[in-house]
Amino acid sequence: MTIQQELHTILVSGLDALSLNLSDKQQQQLVDYVLLMDKWNKAYNLTSVRDPKQMMVKHILDSLAIVPFLEGENIIDVGTGPGLPGMPLAIAFPEKSFTLLDSLGKRVRFMTQCVHTLGLTNVSPVQSRVEEHNGESPYDIVLSRAFASLKDMLHWCQHLVDSEGQFLALKGQFPQDEIDEVSGHFHVSKTENLTVPNLVGERHLVWLKKK
Repeated sequence: MTIQQELHTILVSGLDALSLNLSDKQQQQLVDYVLLMDKWNKAYNLTSVRDPKQMMVKHILDSLAIVPFLEGENIIDVGTGPGLPGMPLAIAFPEKSFTLLDSLGKRVRFMTQCVHTLGLTNVSPVQSRVEEHNGESPYDIVLSRAFASLKDMLHWCQHLVDSEGQFLALKGQFPQDEIDEVSGHFHVSKTENLTVPNLVGERHLVWLKKK
């Protein structure tokens, strides 16, 4: 089997376990995204995960586990790195708009290349520090994965949403200590325990809103 076939097998098995239905085109885009990440990673050091098959599990399936819970149309992924979880989610939701924000130029150049190569029309990579970024209008969702503590995320990102907007944080173990630190201006609206196929370790999703 070629590496492309192996990645496709892992993806199809993972989608089945997550009960997600993606088109052949979307599946190919996700495989191609991993292949691009693997290629660029050798020079740009985008992720500590070196094996493309592990990337498919730890980055792609981990990101796609959010799919059943992602509401809103205008979404920003802060501290996205090479585009995680925003790029896989943008592939899964071509009708939603995604801004992928990172402060490092090499990551934004990589994401810009992905948008071009994969033919994505709903992704805008932006190089900026989050506290200096202002969207044209308030975002529906501020998304983060391994970006910062909940307290810091809310502090840096509070200007990105209005009273209707939500913060969505992808965490490992249940972050009770971080939840305890959240200021009185925000509240945790719900949490969800995620199961990621073939991934060892806990994953949790935490929603927060302005009070």
